Order: sequence, then C-alpha cells, then structure tokens
Amino acid sequence: MNANQLLVERLAKELLQRNAHIVTAESCTGGWIAKTLTDLQGSSGWFEYGYVSYGNNAKTDMLHIPADLIAAHGAVSRAVAEAMATGAIEASGADFGLSVTGIAGPDGGSPEKPVGTVWFAFASGLKNTDNGQAVNSVCHHFDGDRDTIRRISVSTALSGMLEYLAKSGV
Repeated sequence: MNANQLLVERLAKELLQRNAHIVTAESCTGGWIAKTLTDLQGSSGWFEYGYVSYGNNAKTDMLHIPADLIAAHGAVSRAVAEAMATGAIEASGADFGLSVTGIAGPDGGSPEKPVGTVWFAFASGLKNTDNGQAVNSVCHHFDGDRDTIRRISVSTALSGMLEYLAKSGV
C-alpha cells in the first residue's frame, strides 16, 4: 500500500465518522486527486463530485468564479484557490471542499510565480463553522518535473485536508 492510499483511508475514516462528503476542484492535478480518492472501494459513501477546472473558462463556468477575480489575481493564487474550494461546495452541496491550482510546467512560470508554485485551499460548508464557510489556504513551491510536481501536489492536498479536518473541530 502506498502513502497516498494510506492518506485516503485516513480521510475516508474521518469523513465517515462525520457523515460528511468531500468535493474536489482541481486544476494542475487534472483529476488525479479524485482518481486517488475513488481508488478506494466504497468511496461513494463520502465522495460524489470532482471538478476538473483546468482552464479559466472552466473555473468560471463550473465553479462560478468571477472572471474579474481570475484577471485580478491570476489562476494560480490564494483568491482563486479559495474560490475554487467554496465554489465546488456550493455547486455540489458537499460538506468539505479541497482545491488545487498551480503551475506544473515545464512552461507557464514567471518570476513572481515560478514553475512549481501550487496553491491549495480547504473549506467547510458546514453551518456550525464561524461563518458557515471557513477556508484555509496554503502555497507551496515544489521542485521537479511536471509529473513530480503533480504527484507531490496530490499527496500534499490529501495530507492538507486531513490537517484541516483535525483543526476545524467539525
């Protein structure tokens, strides 16, 4: 059993204990997180929706992220990662949302946002949070080729969601 499988088993246990569902909104990972979640038999008990919003139009059309927000901050930003997570919750009705947006390369980087820049957001749509939608986000800078950056992003997203659930108290 690999590390991601162990993370998914832990995540499934946490979600089942809460009788909760998670939704994913993925850009640079292209559905890899959803694939990893659904590799576990019985995942339909806590996972129903996964959005691959790779392009800006998909982010706007599927997750209702305003185009001006993307234009102002860029697709790879805290604002967009958080809007992806909350937009996925709103679109799906899930209890928790996980999003990832980044630059996996080999092209697309800039001095401000080099290849390997990846934003993650974790959100709750449960009403017993302070504002009904508590969101945490974090940026990482990974080294490696496209596949390595994407692979590390999947692991980081899964472990980040587990940390979010542990700290959220919901």
